[in-house]
Amino acid sequence: MKISKRVLWLGAVCAGLWNSPVMATIQREKLEIGPDTLGIAAEADGNSEIPALPNVEEIGLTPAIPEELLRERFAKLEKSIPLTYHKSSHEFVEYFIYKKTKFTISMMEKMPLYFPLFEKTLQKYGLPTELKYLSMIESGLNPTALSRVRAGGLWQFMPATGREFGLYQDSYIDERFEPVKATEAACRYLKQLYNIFGDWELALASYNTGPGNVKRAMRRSRGTTFWTIYNVLPKETRSYVPQYVAMNYMMNYGNDHGVYAQNMEYQIPNDTIHVNGYINLTTFCQQSGIDFEELTKLNPQLTKTILPDQTRDFVLKVPSVKYTYLVSNRNIIMDSCTRRFLPSGLVLAKLDSAKADSFRNGAFPYAYVDGDGEEFEDAGITKIQSKKSSHTVKRGETLQSISRKYDVRVAELKKWNRIRRNALQRGQRLVVYKNVKVTVKPALVASRKAVKEPVTNDSLGKVALTTVNEAAEESGEEVQEVASVTKIKSKKSSHTVKGGETLESISRKYGVEIAELRKWNGIRRSAIRKGQKLVVYKDVKVTVPTTLVASAKVEKDDLARTEKEEQRKSRHIKMRYHTVQHGDTLWNISQRYGLPIDYLKRANKIRGNEIKPGMKLIVSS
Repeated sequence: MKISKRVLWLGAVCAGLWNSPVMATIQREKLEIGPDTLGIAAEADGNSEIPALPNVEEIGLTPAIPEELLRERFAKLEKSIPLTYHKSSHEFVEYFIYKKTKFTISMMEKMPLYFPLFEKTLQKYGLPTELKYLSMIESGLNPTALSRVRAGGLWQFMPATGREFGLYQDSYIDERFEPVKATEAACRYLKQLYNIFGDWELALASYNTGPGNVKRAMRRSRGTTFWTIYNVLPKETRSYVPQYVAMNYMMNYGNDHGVYAQNMEYQIPNDTIHVNGYINLTTFCQQSGIDFEELTKLNPQLTKTILPDQTRDFVLKVPSVKYTYLVSNRNIIMDSCTRRFLPSGLVLAKLDSAKADSFRNGAFPYAYVDGDGEEFEDAGITKIQSKKSSHTVKRGETLQSISRKYDVRVAELKKWNRIRRNALQRGQRLVVYKNVKVTVKPALVASRKAVKEPVTNDSLGKVALTTVNEAAEESGEEVQEVASVTKIKSKKSSHTVKGGETLESISRKYGVEIAELRKWNGIRRSAIRKGQKLVVYKDVKVTVPTTLVASAKVEKDDLARTEKEEQRKSRHIKMRYHTVQHGDTLWNISQRYGLPIDYLKRANKIRGNEIKPGMKLIVSS
């Protein structure tokens, strides 16, 4: 009897287990999530309008909006991306209506500013246009938003992921903040994620937490859709898709709940100019009458108020209303913001364009002459030199705060002081190198009489003798003068690659282009190894004493002989051409090749200022 009771009891237990849900007997393993591939919508470091959205999972007992109404409207809005009704989606709709009304209004107002760009780019990549609402959750449509994990821009790219998708970043430019390029990168990344999962809800979840974390959740839950792996995802990712669904709903039905846009924002009409070399943007705005806030709004990728000497072909957007004034006064404006300040009483004499290339490592291809009839032996030329100084670490200071104080990179501080880690000790002395302006006396002395004609001779020494020649013409005497001639010669040196160095850092160190380093050393890719020896050619100035003779009368035979020599040399010069692209102007082509516009017109027989795409222009200097 006892045995039969035990058998019946075991049978009842087994029957109960058989009918119970399988998942009820499985203890859920805690999911360990690695670092995010991309940042999520969070508060930036005082720079973002992204609200700290809660991890809402359930709605209250008495929702303000009927469930049936939301289900019906979600179905109407649904296109390529599923808009599944869920309690969390319902809660976020009410959250955006009642608790975050200002944020929702701000998103409505910014739609005309960025949605045309989003829609155009999404169509280009064959992606659903409703993905445009994703940026609202990511960044609050703030192009300079920076999250707590250092993800930046409208689409919140982490620095490494941004570089992977071609977004350039340095101390002066961060293309994660540039709307056009960041949107292109986001489209490529979203397309890649959809190709991995074949499901848009999973693709959105992986955009938030990374494809690796989503795959891990799928393995552990044995689910194949977002809602079947919902419970094993991190809380922030669980809320991510419902937030997207709620924001899609609010941008289409917000007015029905009394939420209206007040001040719509639109793109500022703009034109572009190409910048090569150093430019002070603050001075540029002052001289051209452009509002600095407008310039930064048009160019959010700029992280500082200057662009360095090594800048090449940077496209700067300027307001269209100021473009005509800018073109008309470009010489005055660009002179003031792209060149270093000169001592008082000095003017500039332009060098022959054939010699301009030899000064590419200097501040600009110009010579110094007297402008007011006085000698300027004691006048100085301002140069930038690196000065060594020390800094004693104070309490609470970090490498980041010290680098900001001296406007240098953290990597440079570590290199100068041979520091491997980020930890600093109070009282520790650090070596800091900072660029300072040094006044250097010019090697040449101009005469009391100002030189009025442009300098077209072969050296700066002849600039000083021009006025002596004029004096000789008046007296009819022959004058002999000794001057120092500065020549540019290419010097070969070698560099041994150290740990952590790249082609980019080496090119900055020697002031050369990366393409030149590759060419000199036969390198096809960017990878270099520690201990590798690289050949580097650098231009150096060599001062050679020379005797120049200026005669009161120049014989015609000498002139003819000189002209024939120049013609003979010109036959051996290899011609360089530039094919005109859409958007090119004589101005940006002249800036790119360091040639005067008049020279371009003369060499290519152009009468007006109009050039057409496809034209081949001679750009040999």
